[in-house]
Amino acid sequence: MAEAVVFDVGETLVSDDRYWHDWADWLDVPRHTLSALVGAVVAQGRDNADAVRLLRPGIDIAAEYRAREATGQGEYLDETDLYPDVRPSLTALREAGVRVLIAGNQTARAGELLRGLNLPADAIATSGEWGVAKPRPEFFEKVIDLAGIAPERILYVGDHPANDIAPAHAAGLLTAHVRRGPYGFLWAASPAAELADWRVNGLDELVRIVTG
Repeated sequence: MAEAVVFDVGETLVSDDRYWHDWADWLDVPRHTLSALVGAVVAQGRDNADAVRLLRPGIDIAAEYRAREATGQGEYLDETDLYPDVRPSLTALREAGVRVLIAGNQTARAGELLRGLNLPADAIATSGEWGVAKPRPEFFEKVIDLAGIAPERILYVGDHPANDIAPAHAAGLLTAHVRRGPYGFLWAASPAAELADWRVNGLDELVRIVTG
């Protein structure tokens, strides 16, 4: 059974509502317009950042991030961004003696913000800090290094079948697909999602799975 549980971030621990609302406000477009475009590109199997590119063809997203930060409109996370089951589930896992880790495709700034929330986790890392992102195998090599145990004793939890479940499975990790967020629901019946060892609707189910 798993001795370490590693959580993805976006739409696993954190709702992306604020993220996309802030982008819509920055681009001066209706929030619903951007949300609808995110849904459209997700359905097409594209990078969700393509929704921004549809609104502003040729946009330099990295440069826009820097501009937002410079005007005080950069990334931000607080307790309201967490799904309600996050703290109790992570706490229960740690109390059961399981190592709890967080590693997802996020910026280095997001890593700082996550640490500032004082989550019940043993370590937090992001792709921006590591210099490698999912679904590349090197990301999951770093996950294994972070956990410090054999891959077959690590459970990776995420909403994105292609970015989370398939590559984690290929790396030899146990996997759990959580049905939340656009990717989690839309691709729940995909071949990549079928690779998951467990399929859950909430993180509280993981506590029962891991602790038996």
